[in-house]
Amino acid sequence: MSFFTRLSPQAKHKARFAAQVSLTILVPLVPLTYFHFRAIQSREDREKEVRTKIRVPSIQTVDELLIEKCQPGDVWLFDRRCENCVHVTEMINCVVGRSLLCGGDARDGKSSDGTFDHCGIVVPGPPKDDKSLYDPHNLYLLEATAGGGVTASPLLNRLEMTQSRTVLLLPLVSPGERRNDDDYEPSGKTEILKNNVAKHLISFQKKWTEEAEKQNYKDGHSTLGILGALGYVFGVQKASLAPTSPSAWLVVSALQEAGAAMNVTDRTAMETRVEDFLRDYRFHEKDTVRLRPGWKFLGPMAMRETGRS
Repeated sequence: MSFFTRLSPQAKHKARFAAQVSLTILVPLVPLTYFHFRAIQSREDREKEVRTKIRVPSIQTVDELLIEKCQPGDVWLFDRRCENCVHVTEMINCVVGRSLLCGGDARDGKSSDGTFDHCGIVVPGPPKDDKSLYDPHNLYLLEATAGGGVTASPLLNRLEMTQSRTVLLLPLVSPGERRNDDDYEPSGKTEILKNNVAKHLISFQKKWTEEAEKQNYKDGHSTLGILGALGYVFGVQKASLAPTSPSAWLVVSALQEAGAAMNVTDRTAMETRVEDFLRDYRFHEKDTVRLRPGWKFLGPMAMRETGRS
């Protein structure tokens, strides 16, 4: 007679319940653990690849040429591979965000293949002199992440390290500026506007990186993202204490601080999704990022584009 058959009915019920709970926990844990360690290995392989990359002096790589097109205030959108998220909670956050916040509706001429669930904003690096504000090699990408909290990474390193399917650049243009015109010479007014944007972004970066570190934001990033996405899909985002998308909240807040984006309501940044950047505010009253009069985003430019597999 087996041990199980000798148990009382009540003990058998408890044993079955314990087994069911264990299976409920273990079944999803197995693939999550697999993807976790695979993501770590993939990240280490990419770091080694970037670190050992042969760089020929005076010859620019494609990535170096691409980041030269960036200026403070530009926005990067990421179509991430959730399976490459190192942290399990961030992997869940990525899946939930892509499922609940990303849609396939028209994007007013800014359409691009991809499901964009993460974003960052280009900010000046530590200033050395006035010219360094626009030096492409001294520009950083400010973003909210689970790994580092609110962090800023050099553009070239961030682009080379990304494992996203697609990375889009949305160039920010001030009133009267013509960034697509190679012969264009910016006016004094344009230079003043650009300097103000750069200086406000420097102070914004300093304030929020310090605050995020003080509050240990990185530990709560994924939870905030999941709660924000659930709040959006259930229609309670206006009352939610969590931003709909933490990364979009940070970018919109930075644009508002720099004077480029409108603060329509107190919750404008809190209710913004990443893909709202791809909708032209001139044709939409909601689900879009509203910029101040004269400011606009140019059409998206692909910084990185790989297969969907």
